[in-house]
Amino acid sequence: MRPTSAGLKIARMKQSVGHRIFLLSPAYAGGERARMILRDQAQFPLARKLRAKSGAPIADVFTFLSGLYFRGKIAYANAFARAARGTPAVLVITPTRGLIDARTRIRLSDLREFAEVDIHEDDPRYRMPIERDARHLATKLSAQSEVILLGSIATGKYVDVLLANFGQRLRFPADFVGRGDMSRGGLMLRCAADRQELSYLPVAGAIVNGKRPPKLAPRRYAT
Repeated sequence: MRPTSAGLKIARMKQSVGHRIFLLSPAYAGGERARMILRDQAQFPLARKLRAKSGAPIADVFTFLSGLYFRGKIAYANAFARAARGTPAVLVITPTRGLIDARTRIRLSDLREFAEVDIHEDDPRYRMPIERDARHLATKLSAQSEVILLGSIATGKYVDVLLANFGQRLRFPADFVGRGDMSRGGLMLRCAADRQELSYLPVAGAIVNGKRPPKLAPRRYAT
């Protein structure tokens, strides 16, 4: 049987859709919540996991450190990522290890290492690993693929090195403009729950400041 015109159109559309990889900005590892989990006396479940040989997923650790913002990022990225073969679809930016799979398990020593480096584009402890990993990832993705940054585009600490490697493929959610971190986290949580993906804009040439949108209506989520 010959394929119908509608079938051919659908097939062409599927071929044109590239992969969608999410890069999540990190939680701050030098704050009060990090000090809580780093204390020798800490006995809550996540602290015990970090001290165990198997460690804890970095996504769980950064969610604890950051709260709503990172929780929203990981939920949203897991809902809408489209992985390339052999490449994780959700990657976390780290202070010293470049880009790592959000499922990677870390231990207390790793978190202490992160806490020692304040992310800055001029610090080689941060810059060199992320340059290496961004360059490697860029070679594995097709021209139709998108790399979505869930993080700030207002400074060069993420944008400069990522733009240098991904160019027009580097995008961010248009609805981030004008929102603070908590508002972005809440927005991403409800989008993930409702299966409603946001629209994206190229980071190159983007307007980073805009009118503050209306507050989101309160909503409860299962923990």
